[in-house]
Amino acid sequence: MKIFNYIEGELPILISIPHNGARIPPQVAAKMRPAALTSVDSDWHLDRLYQFAGDMGCHFLIPEFSRYVIDLNRSSHDDSLYPGADVPGLCPINQFDYQPIYRDGGEPNVDEIARRVETYWRPYHDKLSETLQSLSSRFGYVLLFEAHSIQSQVPRFFEGVLPDFNFGNFDEKSSSEGLTQLVKDWRPEGYSKVFNQRFKGGYITRHYGEPLKNIDSLQLELSQATYMNESTLEYDNVKAGKVQLQLGSLFQSLAQFVREKTKND
Repeated sequence: MKIFNYIEGELPILISIPHNGARIPPQVAAKMRPAALTSVDSDWHLDRLYQFAGDMGCHFLIPEFSRYVIDLNRSSHDDSLYPGADVPGLCPINQFDYQPIYRDGGEPNVDEIARRVETYWRPYHDKLSETLQSLSSRFGYVLLFEAHSIQSQVPRFFEGVLPDFNFGNFDEKSSSEGLTQLVKDWRPEGYSKVFNQRFKGGYITRHYGEPLKNIDSLQLELSQATYMNESTLEYDNVKAGKVQLQLGSLFQSLAQFVREKTKND
């Protein structure tokens, strides 16, 4: 069973898209409510949106399965990233709008959660860690870019409409001063941008970012209103083309930063 897709690149930049998957294995789907089978809360189409970064030489790690099966951006022990906040768990039992994911009595128990950790979570994280260490050893520096997206309005998590570009690096702990300044200085034309506000970076950003060891990590939570039709979940080529110009500008800056780091280090 294929758990993830790894696409090798040339630059020491790894793009992880942990919520891009939408597949649900039959044994799990059988216990779910029909409305949950569409996996509506996935980070839709990001593999397509970021294709340009592959042409630039970035590596990709993309899961096959839905965050409803297991959330790869949480600790395997399900530690809370935002204490006191209402957030889904490692194996969520309700959707972002509080609709139940499972039929009555179908929620995963402790044994089932442990099985999913070993089957889906651990292989992804093993590959993530292995790739970062390999690139770090080869180049002396590596950048982990966590690509995420979310509906522009999710009352459960934030009030009103979300800004377009939501960057996070765990309050500047998961990336170096130089990368932090680059993101602070970068301005998307025609889009709003915030840094370390509602989204400060999830488990992957926080856990793998070790700037003192020349491993920087950065998360971008992109509003889905910038590149898709939120009501139909369809990719919008016109919207996507416009926001790709800005993402391309960002990645040109990131690639130049990485080249300078690897040259100097």
